[in-house]
Amino acid sequence: MPQERDLEAVKRAKSRFPLLEPIARRWSPRAFRDDPVEPEKLGSLLEAARWAPSSFNEQPWRFLVAVRRDDPEAFEKLSSCLLEGNRSWAGRAPVLLLTVAKTYFGDDPTRKNRHAWHDVGLATAQMVLQAAALGLSTHLMAGFDRDRARELLAIPDGYEPVAVMAVGYRGDPETLPPDLRERETAPRARKPLEEIAFGGRFGAPLSLRPSVEVEEEG
Repeated sequence: MPQERDLEAVKRAKSRFPLLEPIARRWSPRAFRDDPVEPEKLGSLLEAARWAPSSFNEQPWRFLVAVRRDDPEAFEKLSSCLLEGNRSWAGRAPVLLLTVAKTYFGDDPTRKNRHAWHDVGLATAQMVLQAAALGLSTHLMAGFDRDRARELLAIPDGYEPVAVMAVGYRGDPETLPPDLRERETAPRARKPLEEIAFGGRFGAPLSLRPSVEVEEEG
């Protein structure tokens, strides 16, 4: 099993072009320590999300935050919305957070905001990178019961649950069952740039020539 530093090296992004440090070292663990997240750090995550860009500056993101030690009942409610595969490990995290999208502009429910999910993603990405910069780990989950979340957490019409995020300090992979432990310690992989970035039209090659070549390993 890789040691702490070895695991960081295994998980670090290998890229052809330079990356900001929080991007390079961010990944999504499932093993979390029991240590609480300091309130000022949690506040910094939410501030990072607050300052994300959005269509017409609508800021359609909302966050329901459950801190296990401060409000066990709220934490259990949100945890109970997770599908079993996620609940088995995410319930150990000290913080669970549900992202929610406001689906209309202003006060008019008929003015649908089709960019709401995109903008919630932008805010969430800033939160995730702020977490990495502060030494915290995050793991986003799509596997949860949206209807149950809406009912238990009193989410009104016009707002849609998007994802659940576990937040905390990375723990020991040995605490996970064997199948998850193997995934926890495996190298990260991403599609090559040629598969996701095009020039001029969809599928057309994009010419990118870095001044310094960096070997991409995954």
